[in-house]
Amino acid sequence: MSLRKRLATVAVCGLMAASAWANPHRLDDSLSHTVPPNVQMQWLPLTPGQSFAGGMEAWLRVNIRIDTRNWVGRSGRVYMVLPRDQASNVEAVWTTQGRLQPGRLVSGERTLVFAGQISSPTLEDQFQVRLRSNPDWQSNTRRLNFHFELDVD
Repeated sequence: MSLRKRLATVAVCGLMAASAWANPHRLDDSLSHTVPPNVQMQWLPLTPGQSFAGGMEAWLRVNIRIDTRNWVGRSGRVYMVLPRDQASNVEAVWTTQGRLQPGRLVSGERTLVFAGQISSPTLEDQFQVRLRSNPDWQSNTRRLNFHFELDVD
């Protein structure tokens, strides 16, 4: 086999392996819940010299409970995901009680909340979350579809 064919074969195998590593597993977080269950966004106050509203904001607590029983003993990285939708972008910033990592997430992104060996059948924590959106928020009701994904090492 020529050097060119061997390099092409190695490149294809490398791409296949990389896509296998990048294949996240969606985790069941159906027992997670927000407090309060429904939150109303509020206009941010105007600052001196500002001629238009700066956006909307809401605060809530999220009791996180992620089912990891199929992954106990394995190592990996858990990401929180907020898919992009047709409405205004949302930014979520949160603190935790320490089991998961605090962080920041914008619509269309995912961010790391846990890395290491999964030692129990559930990952549990409580997030204090601030949600913010641009002033183009137009909906009285909107469901934000956060979820969690696992990349196994």
